[in-house]
Amino acid sequence: MNVDPRSDRFPAVNSEIDGCPSRRSLNEVGAARPPYLNVRWLGRVEFARALALQGELVAEKRNDSSLDDQLLLLEHEPVYTIGRTPDRSSLSAPGSRPSRDGELGSAHLPHPLFSINRGGQATYHGPGQLMGYPIVDLRRCGQDLHKYLRWLEQLLIDLLARYDIAAQRRESLTGVWAEKRKIASIGVGVRHWITMHGFALNVCGDLSPFDHIVPCGINNVAITSMEKETNKSFTVAEVAPTLEKLALDSIVSLRVAPETQLINA
Repeated sequence: MNVDPRSDRFPAVNSEIDGCPSRRSLNEVGAARPPYLNVRWLGRVEFARALALQGELVAEKRNDSSLDDQLLLLEHEPVYTIGRTPDRSSLSAPGSRPSRDGELGSAHLPHPLFSINRGGQATYHGPGQLMGYPIVDLRRCGQDLHKYLRWLEQLLIDLLARYDIAAQRRESLTGVWAEKRKIASIGVGVRHWITMHGFALNVCGDLSPFDHIVPCGINNVAITSMEKETNKSFTVAEVAPTLEKLALDSIVSLRVAPETQLINA
């Protein structure tokens, strides 16, 4: 069954991909809180479609500042992305010599590559990753991008703690780590103070596609997942509801007092 993911009228049917019921956000079914955030589970979505959806939601929020913030939770088909940077060396296979063409070493990649409007170097997205794309109006958050990034990191750290994984930040490196192993990446874009893109949490599955790049431009970085850290089986659909609850509980900490919001800026 096809559903427009921009709609909040998700039917209670099984996902064709992973059997996770499509569901409306917790804050739409009786939770006693203001609707600060509308969380949507989209299942598995092709990257280009998710990118277009984010652009549409950002444009809608720019035109109507009263719209709720959004958090899209999903998985992707295998894809590589790289952010706004003239340095594309992270696309080269480790140990290889950069090519002279505009794609700088991307010809060897086994999956499609997208250059997108986020910060950061190359990374991989695919099945087994929980993708989170917050569409958040930072004018309600003091226009503080640093605070927003720390909120994303803490959200993931708190999530991992629920599964007995001790995660932390690393100085000068955005993202979340289990000791020195990277378990989640963060890369955001901002248009007119409205965020897009977000985080990728490695839950389970094949991590070998990371071997074809220099992940996040960090040489010799070890990539890990919830599955590897615990020797337990997880699915993205099982982890997503925990992330949803934590996001709904913590979004208020990101907001500033209404009288200090720069919503008309």
